[in-house]
Amino acid sequence: MQEVQQVIREDLGKEIPDLFLSFDDTPLGAASLAQVHKAVLHDGRTVAVKVQHPKVQAQSSKDILLMEVLVLAVKQLFPNFEFMWLVDEAKKSLPLELDFLNEGKNAEKVARMLKHFDFLKVPQIYWELSTKRVLLMEFVEGGQVNDRAYMEKNQIDVNEISSHLGKMYSEMIFVNGFVHCDPHPGNVLVRKHPDTGKAEIVLLDHGLYQVLTEEFRLDYCHLWQSLIWTNMERVKEYSQRLGAAELYPLFACMLTARSWDSVKRGISQAPATATEDSEIRGNAASYLPEISQLLNHVPRQMLLILKTNDLLRSIETTLGTRSSASSFLNMSRCCIRALAEHRKRDACSFFRRIQISFSEAFSLWQINLHELLLRVKGLRLVCCISTLLGWLTRAPH
Repeated sequence: MQEVQQVIREDLGKEIPDLFLSFDDTPLGAASLAQVHKAVLHDGRTVAVKVQHPKVQAQSSKDILLMEVLVLAVKQLFPNFEFMWLVDEAKKSLPLELDFLNEGKNAEKVARMLKHFDFLKVPQIYWELSTKRVLLMEFVEGGQVNDRAYMEKNQIDVNEISSHLGKMYSEMIFVNGFVHCDPHPGNVLVRKHPDTGKAEIVLLDHGLYQVLTEEFRLDYCHLWQSLIWTNMERVKEYSQRLGAAELYPLFACMLTARSWDSVKRGISQAPATATEDSEIRGNAASYLPEISQLLNHVPRQMLLILKTNDLLRSIETTLGTRSSASSFLNMSRCCIRALAEHRKRDACSFFRRIQISFSEAFSLWQINLHELLLRVKGLRLVCCISTLLGWLTRAPH
C-alpha cells in the first residue's frame, strides 16, 4: 500500500483520502505490471483504480535486455531454436502496455467500434483522474468467462456467451482489424445486466491490441473462408501469402487446433474429440523445430493473433462449446462482410457496388440457410433419440 500511495501521490498530486471516500487496501487483482483496487469517489461513484508498480518502468528495459541475452545463449546451444521474435515483440508491446493513457484510448475505441453489440460492456474511463501509471475506470462486477458454476448459479447460458465471444472477436479481427490480444478469463467477465437481465460480456484490460494491416486482414479473411468451406487450394495459397511457405499444413493445424485430416475433411463438419486433442499434443513436441521456423517467418501481426486464438479456444473448451458449427459460421459471416466492404471501396461504378451488395446478401443468406438446416438436422436427431428412448422404456422386458 505504501507503493500504491506513492504512485497516486506522485501522479495525481493528492493523498488517497483527498481523492476517495473509501479505498480497499486489498487488491481485486494483481499482475506483473499493476494491481487493481476498488474505491468510492466523494461523489458516490464506485470505481476500479489500476495502479502501476513503481519500479516497472525502470526495470522493463533491463528485463528485455536479459531476455535478449538468454534467447541468444539458447540459440547458440540449439541452432534450431528460432525465438528472437519474442524479444522483438516485447520491445514493441511492453512500452504500450506501460502507458495507461494508451490503454484508456484503446478501451474507448473498441467501445465505439462495437457499440452495435448490446451484449458488450466496456467500463467507462474517468480521464480526470488518469495518468500513464494510474487508470480510473467504472467498477463492474461479474464472474470469469470460464466459470461455469457462476453462470449456472446466475442462469447465464454458456452457449450464448460462447456465441457472443465468437461474434465479438470475429468482428475485431476480420472487420475492424483492431484486436484485443489478452482475452484470458481474468480480463473477460460475464454478468446479467442489472436493468435488462440479459447476459453481458465485460471486456477489461485494453493495454495490448494488435492493429492489422489491410493486406494481412484480407488475406486472413480469405484463409479462414477457405478453411471453413474446405477449399484446400486456397488454404495453401493464402497460408503461403501469410508466410507459411511449404509448412502450410502445419500452419492450418496451428490456426484451427485440428489435425490435418480434420482440416481436409472440414473443420465445421464435426467438433474436435479427446482422441484428436491427444494426437495433436503428442505430435507438437516432434514438430517443435518446424513450429519455431514457422513462427519466425509469419508476419509479426500473426503472433498475437495466434495467442488470442489459443486463449479463446481454451475458454470454449472449458465451457464445452468448442468448435461448434455456429462459431465457424459466425466467423464466415464476418469474412464475407469484410471482403464485400473492401470490394465496394475499390468498385469503379455504382452498378458494380450494387452487384457486390447482392452477392454479399446472397452469401449471408446461404450461411443462414446452412445454419437452419444444421439446427433442423440436430432437432430431428434429438427427436429420433427421444422416440427411441420412449419406445425402449415402454417395450416389455
